[in-house]
Order: sequence, then C-alpha cells, then structure tokens
Amino acid sequence: MKEFIKNLMLYISAFVPMYCLVLVKLVIEIVNQNLSFTILNTVNLTTLLLLIAVGTVGLFFTIRCSKGRSIKIRILSKNNITDQHFLGYFSLFVFFAIPLDLSLVSAYCVYLLVLIMIGIVYINNSLYYINPLLNLLGYNFYDVEYEEGPTGEKMQAKFFFKGESIKVGQTYMANIKNPHFAFLSKNEKVDVDK
Repeated sequence: MKEFIKNLMLYISAFVPMYCLVLVKLVIEIVNQNLSFTILNTVNLTTLLLLIAVGTVGLFFTIRCSKGRSIKIRILSKNNITDQHFLGYFSLFVFFAIPLDLSLVSAYCVYLLVLIMIGIVYINNSLYYINPLLNLLGYNFYDVEYEEGPTGEKMQAKFFFKGESIKVGQTYMANIKNPHFAFLSKNEKVDVDK
C-alpha cells in the first residue's frame, strides 16, 4: 500500500504544471467576472489547489525523504532524452487545459475521467520517469549505460540528473527510488581515480 501511495504521488506530481495552467485560467475567468463562485467552480478551485499541494509535497517527499538503494556506478554512455517525454506531456497540458470549460459539470467529469485513465496507464506501465515538473525544476532525463560498483556488471537505466550534463567516465552514487525512478547527484560525484 505504501508503494502504491508513493507511485500515485509521482503520477499526481507529473501533472502539477497542467493543474497550474487550469488554475490560472480559472482565476482569470473569476477575476474578469466571466465566472462566478458557484459550487462547481469552488470545488474545482479547491481540487486544483489540493492536487498542486499533494503533487508538490509528494514529489519532494519521494526525492528527499523516501529511502532508496544507493549504488556506486561509472557512466559508460549517456543519452539525454528529456525532450522525448517533456514535449509530449507539455502539448497534452496545453491541449487539455486551455480549451476545457470546467465551469460545466460535463467538462469537469470528463476532465476527472481523463486524469483517472491516464493515471491507470501511468502507474500500470511504471512511467514514473515521465515527470515534466522535474524538468521544469532543472532535472534532465538520461538513458545511461553504466558499470555497477565492485561487480563491474554493465547495465542500463534511466536517471534524472540536475546540472549541466552527466560526464561519461565519471563515477556517481545513484539513488534508486524504484526501478523506473532514479537520481544521480552531482554533489555525490566521486573521482574515478580514488
């Protein structure tokens, strides 16, 4: 159950940028008096604020507080694949958030159903590495071939890394949160010769 909640938080956090877009749209419509504070608009506003808070706190908790397995790896090759996932999700945000009229009960129900369907696919297929919020926070997403610690076994994985770029030939400590959600930290980089 704990793992499912963590995975759900990762899913919710992936859509925080979209929730913010919808929230901005809703607030502007209310300020311009195009919408009033109906029960549906109040529920929508509250839901968006709750989703933003839960997604942000859940992502922070998963990155900073949850335990993962730390391993020492040496980078053999890397490929920055951030754009392959970010642009697809960002276009979904714009397509989904801008034209949707959430002041209608039918549109609000469709909005929730689409989020639930995407969530089922996201969690069932372990797509935790697709997280545009992390990209907006400065993380890049890499497909990496590496050697693991003392065994020297060659493996491949996907990692988030915040900074300029992962350096081929460098040794890092990798923090594996789950098989599809792992981080390299430049603060934990160690010299290969040591």
